[in-house]
This record gives sequence, C-alpha cells and structure tokens, in this order.
Amino acid sequence: MHRTVRHSLIVFALALGTALSASAAPPPEALADRVLEAMGGKQAWDDTRFLHFTFAGRRTHWWDRYTGRHRVEGKTQEGRAYVVLLNLNTKEGTAYLDGQKQAGEEAAKLLVTGYGTWVNDTYWLLMPYKLRDPGVHLANDGEETIDGTTYDKLLVSFDKVGLTPGDRYWAYINRKTGLMDRWAFLLEDVEPGAAPSAWLWQGWQRYGGIQLSGQRVQVGGDRKLELGEISVAAIPDALFDSPAPASAP
Repeated sequence: MHRTVRHSLIVFALALGTALSASAAPPPEALADRVLEAMGGKQAWDDTRFLHFTFAGRRTHWWDRYTGRHRVEGKTQEGRAYVVLLNLNTKEGTAYLDGQKQAGEEAAKLLVTGYGTWVNDTYWLLMPYKLRDPGVHLANDGEETIDGTTYDKLLVSFDKVGLTPGDRYWAYINRKTGLMDRWAFLLEDVEPGAAPSAWLWQGWQRYGGIQLSGQRVQVGGDRKLELGEISVAAIPDALFDSPAPASAP
C-alpha cells in the first residue's frame, strides 16, 4: 500500500475512534433525565404532593410541595423541643419551644433553623430529583468501575442558588439501573486539598409512583445516616397549623 494512502487511513481511523469515544458519553442532561426516569419519571414526581420523613433520628419533616407548607420538629442542642411551622415560599411562619410560641429574635432564629434543616435534609433525600433544577450546572466527569459496577459520573455545581452555592457533588449513575447508587461531595467550607466525602445510597424503594433511597453509608468509614418513616401519603392540614405533637401520617 502506498505510504501516503496508508497514513491517511491511520489518521482517519484515529479520528473515527476519537469521535466514537466522544459520542459514547451521553450529554449530562440526558444522564440526569435517565436518573429521573429510573426513579419513576417526571410526571410521577410532579404528582407527588406530600412528603414525610425523619432525618437521622434528629428531626421530622412534613412538607406540602404544592403550597410550600412545611413543619419540622426536633430538639435544640440544649435538648429543648421545637416545632417550626413555615411557608417555604414566603419564609413566614411560627415557631415554638417546649410548646411555647416564640416571638422576636428567638422566633426569627428558629424560622431560619427550620428553613435550613429543610434545605439540608431534603437534599440528602431527594438530590437526584433536583439535577435539572434552575441554577444547577451539570458536566460529564467520565466513568468509573467500582466492585464490578460501572458508573457514569455527573459533576454537579451551582449558580448562586441554595444556602451553600460553592458546594460540589459527584453523582454516580449505575449504568445498568439508571439509579444513583452513591454520591461524593466537597462542601464550600472544606479545607483546601481535602478529598471528597463519599456515601452509598442504599435501600431504594417505591413510594407511590416514585422511588426513594433511605440509607446512607459512608464509604471508607463507619458512619450511617437513616432517612426513616418515609411517606408520600396525604398530610392533614392541622399538622401545618398546630404545634401539638404530631404522629406519622
């Protein structure tokens, strides 16, 4: 074969291989959509009005996604019982300590605490449903095979949304199931050079028309975090209006 022709074929083959390799990685938005579909689909998520769950045994949430009504119960670091009844859209509401309605600065602090717990705790429960939220940036970060399972990795960053927009997350999408089996994150206040904190997402179950994972297990550590009492059943209006102790719906 003439050297020039052979050289041209080699160049073409290399270019074709590069193109195929690039095309093998789906757009990050397509990966996010695949995760949503694996969990039940956008329509099922949109149809899910109510969420109830506990976070690590520390506090309990009730949330009406359609109206923004939210209730959280827990205990302060000093062991005092609190109830915060808050509209997430307006940030307005009422707060109670040991059954007593609070006012002024104390009420304002508890309302901020209630909102902050909702932001944090729902992200631990619902992160894969929020990949296409406004202000979320997605990027492919290659693939990784761990213990025989191949994952497509999504790098998640933010554009001035949420309470800590400098956080970064890596979503590990199981190539076979489409579910997010693990995540890793670097929070904005972490020390420079720190390694991402990685956690497994286990215990995927169906609730109504959607799937949720209730167990988090630290990779390379012994920490576990339980998201318990998960329910999508209707929540009585009284729970969003009264500070009286509540039981799971």
